[in-house]
Amino acid sequence: MKKYWSFFRIRFIHGLQYRAAALSGMVTQFFWGIMQILLFHAFYEASPDSFPMDFQAFSTYIWLQQAFLALFMTWFWESQLFEFITSGNVAYELCRPVRLYHMWFVRGLAVRLSKAVLRCMPILIFAWFLPEPYGLSMPGDMKIWFLTLISMILGLLFVVAFGMIVYMSVFYTISSQGTKIMITSLSEFLSGSVIPLPFLPGGIREFVSLLPFASAQNVPFRIFGGDLTGSDLYISLALQIFWLITALLLGLMLEKRALKRIVIQGG
Repeated sequence: MKKYWSFFRIRFIHGLQYRAAALSGMVTQFFWGIMQILLFHAFYEASPDSFPMDFQAFSTYIWLQQAFLALFMTWFWESQLFEFITSGNVAYELCRPVRLYHMWFVRGLAVRLSKAVLRCMPILIFAWFLPEPYGLSMPGDMKIWFLTLISMILGLLFVVAFGMIVYMSVFYTISSQGTKIMITSLSEFLSGSVIPLPFLPGGIREFVSLLPFASAQNVPFRIFGGDLTGSDLYISLALQIFWLITALLLGLMLEKRALKRIVIQGG
């Protein structure tokens, strides 16, 4: 465990060095969040009773999405890991006295957390000072804060575990490009990154809510905004745990099978 913690620290500190990239990302996320909120506000004013989310809950969802984009963006891939596999340089990784899956999982956690730490607080503070209903709404119940934190941890672990499935699948392909394009397109829409899942039509919404992608940002952000309550809240948390365990087991299985077949040529 100590060696993985050391590797986590190295990657986390390394990620904190990119302050200029974080600053440019924050500016982009500020304006993107404002544009989304103003766009949907026009729709809400045209037909205020036809939307499944309260506008304040929607605004909170958007600002949380922008603040914690680095934690839950499924389109973020580490190109170096794909290059390791396709070029054969993964042989150097296999020489380390650690398990490949565990090392890359820790790496994924560290990279995402370092990016989020640099960006989240300025965005959250900015959103908090915006007037209602355009800003970030804070829940008064400590239980909601606790459940949101648990859900965010589960969601982050799932996103990293899902990424590991994608990385391990590249051992079975010639190029990673097709896999990345297909997975990114599906996961972005089905996770609620394009529009919150409650905005989907009834039957489709219920089906998508059962899929693994809904266990990422959809659940914690809706809990925090007060849109997910009662039995639906606990069912969603249970689904997060289920899909996390499933993703972990599938990733470990793919790694084990891939390393049995791998052949490294050369001296």
